[in-house]
Amino acid sequence: MATVAPAQQLSDAILDFSLCSKFPEDIAELPPVSDTDLQPAIDGLSRTKHELESQLHRINEETRDDVSSWVKNAKTLQEDIIRSKTIANEIVRQSEAPDISGEAIQDAEATAEFLNREVQYTRQLSDILRRICTANQLLSKVEIARNERRILDSLRLLEQSWAALDEVGVSKTCRVMRILDLRSFELKSDVHDIVSNAWKVLVRVDVDAGKVTIYDAIDGMQTPPRPSDPKCRSHASTSGENLNLSEAVVGLKAYKEVDERMEQLWRNLDAAIVSPRMTSSTTSMPAIKASADELQLDGQSDTSAISLLLDLERVFVFLARKLPSDLIKSLSDIMMAELVPKIVRRWLNPAVPSSLAGISKFQDMVQHANRFCAALEENGYSGFDELVTWAGKAHLTWLERCREDALDTVRTKLTAGIGKSKQVEKVERHMVSVAEGMELATTGAGAAADTNEWGEDWGESWDDEGNEQSTEEPPPPAAETATAGEAGGGPADEDGADAWGWGDDTTEKPAQASEPHDEEDAGAEAWGWDDDGATTEPPVPEPKPPKMTADKARKEQTRELILKETYNISSMPEPVLALVVAILEDGAALTRGEEEYSLVASTAPGLFSLPTFALALFRAISPHYYSLDAGGNMFLYNDAMYIAEKLSEFAASWKDREDLTRRARSMLRLDNDIKTLQSFANRSYGNEMNIQKTVLQDLLGGSQSLMQQDEMESSIESGTARIRTLAATWEPILARSVWSQAIGSLADALATRLITDILDMSSIGQEEAYRVAKLIASATELDDLFLPSKLGGTEATEDEVPATAQYAPNWLRLKYLSEVLQSNLNEVKFLWLESELSLYFTVDEVVELINASFEDNGRTRETIKEIQSKPQPMLGREA
Repeated sequence: MATVAPAQQLSDAILDFSLCSKFPEDIAELPPVSDTDLQPAIDGLSRTKHELESQLHRINEETRDDVSSWVKNAKTLQEDIIRSKTIANEIVRQSEAPDISGEAIQDAEATAEFLNREVQYTRQLSDILRRICTANQLLSKVEIARNERRILDSLRLLEQSWAALDEVGVSKTCRVMRILDLRSFELKSDVHDIVSNAWKVLVRVDVDAGKVTIYDAIDGMQTPPRPSDPKCRSHASTSGENLNLSEAVVGLKAYKEVDERMEQLWRNLDAAIVSPRMTSSTTSMPAIKASADELQLDGQSDTSAISLLLDLERVFVFLARKLPSDLIKSLSDIMMAELVPKIVRRWLNPAVPSSLAGISKFQDMVQHANRFCAALEENGYSGFDELVTWAGKAHLTWLERCREDALDTVRTKLTAGIGKSKQVEKVERHMVSVAEGMELATTGAGAAADTNEWGEDWGESWDDEGNEQSTEEPPPPAAETATAGEAGGGPADEDGADAWGWGDDTTEKPAQASEPHDEEDAGAEAWGWDDDGATTEPPVPEPKPPKMTADKARKEQTRELILKETYNISSMPEPVLALVVAILEDGAALTRGEEEYSLVASTAPGLFSLPTFALALFRAISPHYYSLDAGGNMFLYNDAMYIAEKLSEFAASWKDREDLTRRARSMLRLDNDIKTLQSFANRSYGNEMNIQKTVLQDLLGGSQSLMQQDEMESSIESGTARIRTLAATWEPILARSVWSQAIGSLADALATRLITDILDMSSIGQEEAYRVAKLIASATELDDLFLPSKLGGTEATEDEVPATAQYAPNWLRLKYLSEVLQSNLNEVKFLWLESELSLYFTVDEVVELINASFEDNGRTRETIKEIQSKPQPMLGREA
């Protein structure tokens, strides 16, 4: 009972609203429709419907006698009119008689006026009754046509009956007019049911079976009659009438249901045929077959976009053949807005190849798309402009796909991590003289190369000079060491700057022409060989004086020196290079004018620009992914320089290839990308060095002076440990020259910090001096990282001298500072006058150290005076 009461309550509310337009004042009293049994409401509505229909028929039967009485009254009125005319004629005749009195004439006039009004009323009543009879007869004809399923006649007669009812000229509140209006409404509803049923019979969609059937006409169709209509019941057993699709369409138009029916047809067609065919599947898909009246899923089809377009073309041609053109227009407005985007986004775009490998299939697909659009237009469809645009701009779509695939390839490779490292070799060729070659062989800069070989045309090695070729690895390139030398100002730096043997005649580096970079910038250009200095041809030797000795002439000869270094790259450069090369090869193929690539031939310039986008994405996002690995930024430096080097080689060989067209050779634009990659590599190196120097400074106490810290020894140990950790991390990554420069830069930062904090001390006692010297000794233990045997990978010797000063400009300055702190006044004076202290400290700095370390007495003042008298003692010794 708990479920019946809400259902009955809802049923009563619906019936009250349907019959009396009443609705409960508080809607909250009604139970939720989704939770209520609707069957009582449906049964109540059905009963009420039958009752109303019975009442209408009963009223119709009751009014038939009234109409007959109206007809009889009309005949009686007609007879009265004739009798009135006779009386009127008699009155006229009598009035013409001369013996009639005036009183009689007045009575006759009154009678005549009354009779005229009666006549006019009777005529009006007769016209109204005649119009009512006409409307009633038309409704009866509609009823007959309805029973005979003659849709067109029913609609035509309904329209005539409505016009006849409008011409009656009686108020709609009149009982007769209400009855006729109810009857016309009932017939309109009946005819609508016939039209709807005819459409359902002629157009059938079986979603489960995947079948759509559209008949032009059906013979002997039987439609169930309305149970409340006695006349319908009388026709229920008669044979069915013919149904025609064109008549059903006219009925839909009359009831203005074309758009609604077309939307319903599209939904059913999509569910039964289109969606199953367009559902993505890795296996085979159902094919679409079309016959005279039937469209169905039958057999199997492949998963290509071409097969889909062919199947959809069958669907649209079938619909255009079976449905009138005006329905096709309405159907197009509904289905094209949904179907075309699906075709383009789910089928055509994914089928676009990302290279020239599948371009022939792509061209076939574009041709089928154009043919599909032509078939749609020919059959009266509209609203597929997006598909036409896609086919017209297919070449641009292909280019966009190539761009997306290139960027996605770079992005995917980076997200997978830097992968397994790979050792590669860098080869540098330079023209040097014998003297320069000898210097390179004996200095740390030249001795650091894995191999240094003279070209075959040298004819002889420099062994004649008594020196054997060194197998030590090369130092940093000139761009690094020259910059470092400027910063430090020491001779060791100058030696390192000249280590590659660049002649004075070579073009000046851009970095040297501008303001001096800081040490990070110097290190960032570790592999950044100056293009002008590296590629400039050796200068033509000037004419030698006639009396030049043979030995001097020999030393002035220039020959090719080959320097080789190995370093490691990650797994990223090779895929990036392969991607760039593949794109450029495709671009070159498009410039050959082959018919095979005619569709996308115009995109060749765009294809040649894709490497720039791929390399730009690499530069944009690679720092994040490389930073996730230890030493990642140094890998990034190596990778970027390696890519730039290989692209430079590729660009050089590209211009010499004979299999390329002139257009292809001229369209290659990699110079800017190469320069940008080199600059990016230098920035990556510089950023890493900045970070590590910041960390090193934090370990050394930040802004607080080392001399003011309670645990200065611990800070120095932490700093040196950090440098050793980085040395171990970077050693298997960087080339030996770059590694030496990077670690040397960190060691120099440590030395600079120590020197600055010591020089800032106002006074230095003996104990403090030895403590500071001990700190310096702890820091200079980093010398073991720069032993020639370690740098060259050879056996250690007892007398080998560390090459730290070559890469750390302030290293010797730090060592001399330690000597000063541990020396007395005579020793300090000796260091200044007889040793090389003046090369690393100024007079003022030495004087300040003396004042801070020694008491102010005559001897001290005399020593200071003597030192100040010879500000540059080395010049005197050289002279």
